[in-house]
Amino acid sequence: MKVVLIFIAFCFSYAVFSQEATYTVTNLEMNDKNPHFGLAYSNDGKVLITSFKTNKKGRIITDGPDPVLGLYEGNVSANGEITNIEAFKIADSEDIQHIVSATYSPDGKKLYVSTKYGKRKNAPKGKFKDTNLHIEVAELTISGWSGFEVLSFCKPKFSYAHPTLSADGKYMFFISDMKGTGKQYTKGKSDIYRVEMLSDGTFSEPENVGPNVNSYALEMFPFMSKDNVLFFSSNKPGGLGSYDIYSAKMNPDGTFEKAERLPKPINSTESDISFMLTGTNTGYLTSKRKKGKGDDDIYYVEKQ
Repeated sequence: MKVVLIFIAFCFSYAVFSQEATYTVTNLEMNDKNPHFGLAYSNDGKVLITSFKTNKKGRIITDGPDPVLGLYEGNVSANGEITNIEAFKIADSEDIQHIVSATYSPDGKKLYVSTKYGKRKNAPKGKFKDTNLHIEVAELTISGWSGFEVLSFCKPKFSYAHPTLSADGKYMFFISDMKGTGKQYTKGKSDIYRVEMLSDGTFSEPENVGPNVNSYALEMFPFMSKDNVLFFSSNKPGGLGSYDIYSAKMNPDGTFEKAERLPKPINSTESDISFMLTGTNTGYLTSKRKKGKGDDDIYYVEKQ
């Protein structure tokens, strides 16, 4: 069943969509009872999706009682449907198992993933929560994506997840629960941070993007558009549902204007996350809104 919602919006303030526009939000044919989220888009028209990993018989792979999350990749069709979805090719030599979200570098040569250590060979020594996430980078080889390495700023005692890169490849944005004192540290359960990606392959120290974006609640799934608008989800007070999608314009000096909640039907009375743009007038989001097919469904968003 395809669900299409249409709305005339007057309050969306950035150039990505016009101030007065009709938006359609369409439930995709690919959705089923399993969750689909953690979206990323490549320059060659492919979409990365996170969902439950399954075996050859289609059964969900578990780690104890919990389903294992993995990556899938599909093609974007002319009408916004995501087709030809296949398990993402990671080299057999790699022992990475659980991937929460991922994104490509602008040139498509690197893959950044949020994952956890589990029983992997690269697990650090010492005590840390098994549920903590961190970010790794890999490169594409003949046998698939391989050479996964933990990014240098990731400390085992904190979580780092949901990486996304600016279009020029200068900055990486991600969420973290880093604790400390001062304005650079997390105020809520998770904040959005950024690091500068330096020419020698190293990173600057993580920088909290500030109170115009972050709150004392949870901020998740950042996405930076080509015209420097940061989209993200938050469950802060004043929203329509449990998580709402917000946008904040980044100024030339790197500061952000105050975030604004996107209008209906982009947001709903349920959980709305993983918003991203694929063009000036098109994009995707993930939602638990009513009349969906499963847990988290992917919706195609278009300005008419």
